[in-house]
Amino acid sequence: MSIIEIEITLMYVEPKVERTLLVPSDVSLENLHSIIQEAVGWTDSHLYMFSAGERAWSLPDPDPDWEINYLPSDEITLGEVAEQTAGRDFEYVYDFGDGWTHAIKVGEARSPVSGKLYPQLTRVSGRCPPEDVGGPPGYARFLEIIADPDHPEHVETVEWCGGEFDPNEPEAEALRAGVRRLAGFLTKRAAR
Repeated sequence: MSIIEIEITLMYVEPKVERTLLVPSDVSLENLHSIIQEAVGWTDSHLYMFSAGERAWSLPDPDPDWEINYLPSDEITLGEVAEQTAGRDFEYVYDFGDGWTHAIKVGEARSPVSGKLYPQLTRVSGRCPPEDVGGPPGYARFLEIIADPDHPEHVETVEWCGGEFDPNEPEAEALRAGVRRLAGFLTKRAAR
């Protein structure tokens, strides 16, 4: 097994939301979804897909009415996708209603450090938008409302999001702790 550095950027939002992770190459895209959820700060409440070129991976038959032919995300690894895409970026879309698109840049593979658990969240920039805020346009409106204490929807919006919200201050330690917990769980499960 090797370790691959990936950089994840949430597209179409300001301020930028970016994460850098060190991830085992043999992690399935299904597990990569869980890792991204922890690293970015989403709540895993919606469907997702990964895509590269003409291929798309998700849960088997996420919705039988869709005409997209998804490949199973639990049957392909990050290393295989990196190889198939020749190191080019690929995408992760979370919440098809809000349409949160993440660019995933694949870095160099390296050897794991003995005694370290992977995945690891190594860099955190920007706070994840609240779930169900309405995608990038809804998030821009949300930021305008919370920045203006005189806005008629300010109090209600701050209450809705659970209190004060600073888009520039991610909860980095909580995100790292979530990724560490998941690393422990994945390591135990792989040992079985």
